[in-house]
Amino acid sequence: MTTAILGTMIVLLLLGFPMMVPLIVASVVGFVAIFGGIGHLETLVQQVIAGIQPASLIAVPMFIFAAEIMTRGQSAGRLIDVVMAFLGHIKGGLAISTAGACTMFGAVSGSTQATVVAVGGPMRPRLLKAGYSDSFTLALIVNASDIAFLIPPSIGMIIYGVVSGTSIAELFLAGIGPGLLILVMFSIYSYVYAVRHDVPTEPRMPWPDRLRAVRRAIWPMGFPVLIIGGIYGGVFSPTEAAAACVLYALVLEMLVFRQVSPRQLFATAKSTGLITAVVFILVGAGAAFSYVISFAQIPQEILAGIGIDGMGPYGVLFTISIAFFIGCMFVDPIVVILVLVPIFAPVVQATGLDPVLVGTIITLQVAIGSATPPFGCDIFTAIAVFRRPYWEVIRGTPPFVIMLLTVSVLLIFFPQIALFLRDLSIDG
Repeated sequence: MTTAILGTMIVLLLLGFPMMVPLIVASVVGFVAIFGGIGHLETLVQQVIAGIQPASLIAVPMFIFAAEIMTRGQSAGRLIDVVMAFLGHIKGGLAISTAGACTMFGAVSGSTQATVVAVGGPMRPRLLKAGYSDSFTLALIVNASDIAFLIPPSIGMIIYGVVSGTSIAELFLAGIGPGLLILVMFSIYSYVYAVRHDVPTEPRMPWPDRLRAVRRAIWPMGFPVLIIGGIYGGVFSPTEAAAACVLYALVLEMLVFRQVSPRQLFATAKSTGLITAVVFILVGAGAAFSYVISFAQIPQEILAGIGIDGMGPYGVLFTISIAFFIGCMFVDPIVVILVLVPIFAPVVQATGLDPVLVGTIITLQVAIGSATPPFGCDIFTAIAVFRRPYWEVIRGTPPFVIMLLTVSVLLIFFPQIALFLRDLSIDG
């Protein structure tokens, strides 16, 4: 049965079908193999519907909608300007500002692909003009967007929280430490790169201009305050914070900045609806697939084949990290979370690992895989946005991937990097 289910998925993927088709067809194949027919196929339909019923999932289209509105408006540009005002004049400052802007926009959008578009669009020409190579520039933009998957609000963490039953609020807190650590490492590498290649610095911006940039960015900087402060101040749940984020974006871009017209808002809503439809179909199909493989005890077979039952906590975490990293090099991150989390859930529970730590490590691996060859989704986003060939986009990737994997190892051996803020909030 395992061979039939996995074989069906692989064949359909190789034939070029979108990921939702292999998930659904493999689920039907498994269901028929288990029950000997399609007489009770409505059970599978019920699993699809159940998969998209959790209220927490409402946050996903809300954050996507807010990010789309801000990308069309001025918020992204103003956030970039304030980072440039303070960092642009130091050695490697333009590259450091790009990583910092990805972090700030990640605290608004929660999407790696939205960050590639919103930050990469205006920053890439400036980096090239300053003397950075295109391979370094593209790799920096693509990999710095990974920070958006960790800094709350993270769409990946929302999906993981729904699938695993882990607190999304705690996951959001746990992503801050690793996200900031990645920013520091990328900043150091950018400085070293600029020194080695003698990249000229930007002129130092005078303090009146800096203060002007801060004043212009005060409203956009309200997004992370609204999301993080609202959730941990007890004002909002994560879902309510997402709705408040949309309202704030609408007021900001339509009434304050007046950059988004009603016609543009309609186009934004349509784009969000299309993205949400794809995400929710994947979530529903993933739920049905998880039901089938759990009923067929495929996770137990796979874990027994790996020999993970005899591993300690470190072995389990390394195995999970490798599985998710490799998975996202080939398949959409949401699908990997939906398929692999139920497989590893029993051994995570049996080992007594903190699900918030596991979720943070999984989210990081998913983000890394999304920007890693051969088929990381952020690579193809960059190809489409910047119209550059595949090999040019991935050529500068290895140093960034090494840094990201280093953070992954540090998380396994020093979990307080992720859990410190979570534990502090619980103790408080």
